[in-house]
Amino acid sequence: MKKSEIPQDEGPLKGWTREVCYAKNEDGKYERGLSAGWSVKNDALDSAWEEVNKSVEEALKQVRAGKMSPIFYFMELKLMDVAVLAHYTGFWKWTVKRHFNPFRFKKLSDKVLQKYADVFEVSVEQLKNFK
Repeated sequence: MKKSEIPQDEGPLKGWTREVCYAKNEDGKYERGLSAGWSVKNDALDSAWEEVNKSVEEALKQVRAGKMSPIFYFMELKLMDVAVLAHYTGFWKWTVKRHFNPFRFKKLSDKVLQKYADVFEVSVEQLKNFK
């Protein structure tokens, strides 16, 4: 691609950031250029965010139905998986999975809940009184 052909399609990050691309200059050598966006990439990102939003909505439904604990919802909301959440909290992965169970969640101490609250940047009360 020539430097003059670097895509400049407007996207959701317009005016906030630009992406570095490498393209050939007039001499045929590669150099850096800035792109405001590319419609194909914007469409892919929009599609990915739709999937994320669906996952978060599904997690919310499961928590409200009493099938999962609020920990599961906040994990989805913060774009984490069990391994990442386990790493941040210091719990084993199987322990985190057990904490998804609403019955077990209700028995967790404030000390354990505080670890989750710190990771999710919420209060223990928000975890306990999830609406």
